[in-house]
Amino acid sequence: MNNKKSKVVQYNRWGYIFLIPFVVVYLIFQMIPLVTTVYNSFFENYRSGLTQIGPNFIGLENYKTIFTNGDLPAYTKNTLIMWVLGFVPQIIISLLLGAWFTDPSLRLKGQRFFKTVIYLPNLIMASAFSMLFFTLFAKTGPINSILVSLGVLSEPYAFMDNVWSVRGLVAFMNMIMWFGNTTILLMAGMLGIDTSLFEAAEVDGATASQIFWRITLPLLRPILIYVMITSLIGGLQMFDVPQILTNGTGDPARTSMTLIMYLNKHLFSKNMGLGGALSVFLFIITGILSLIVFKFSGNTDPDGKK
Repeated sequence: MNNKKSKVVQYNRWGYIFLIPFVVVYLIFQMIPLVTTVYNSFFENYRSGLTQIGPNFIGLENYKTIFTNGDLPAYTKNTLIMWVLGFVPQIIISLLLGAWFTDPSLRLKGQRFFKTVIYLPNLIMASAFSMLFFTLFAKTGPINSILVSLGVLSEPYAFMDNVWSVRGLVAFMNMIMWFGNTTILLMAGMLGIDTSLFEAAEVDGATASQIFWRITLPLLRPILIYVMITSLIGGLQMFDVPQILTNGTGDPARTSMTLIMYLNKHLFSKNMGLGGALSVFLFIITGILSLIVFKFSGNTDPDGKK
């Protein structure tokens, strides 16, 4: 008996040893920067010309500044609007593609090819994607030339000067880049559902739409929660696409300025105090929104009971 216990302890020790690299990486690259960011948020620390101001302890003044200057609510709204505009079509298209690719009755040909193609945009750098769309939708770009030549427009349309066209382009690019990844995740969830459930539903006379809404979608809830939370975190961290598309200005009238673009301006100007306070705000708001999504989506069984 003692020999068995000693062997178990010995095996457990190896488990802890293999965890050491993860713990070390986590502490160095995540935990220490997080604690440092929170610490810096309580200090006045910025550069004015060639003069370094601080670090001087000022308590919660940095937090008061970001909440009272009026920019934070506007940039939060911009970020959430562009995320919703991109996420809603992304999840709809991914669900449809996942259902088609995993339905054996359709017998779709060339599935491997199409699965590869829909995932390819995820491999393209966001900067390259943004430059491509900036060129396509410029006032002298090919999209305007085609629309004018077809008679759809009488004169070139300034896509980059319109609030909703810029927001729409940012949302569309994020949707194109990430719907392939979402489709793969949802397909994995669908393939994990017991096929006997579908067969029993078909025997009972259920239609394809009833099977999808009553069986597939409820059993996909854990994957959908994961997709929604990760997409929400990615949406709040939206930076590269709007930054390059608007040349870092968030125009027109800063209506496409996101929270991370706002944070980048503080870090670029070496204002570590305000940058730290904004980072802490982002950390808290991400946690709160993720908990809300999990609370309203994750504690319900497929039969609707809590």
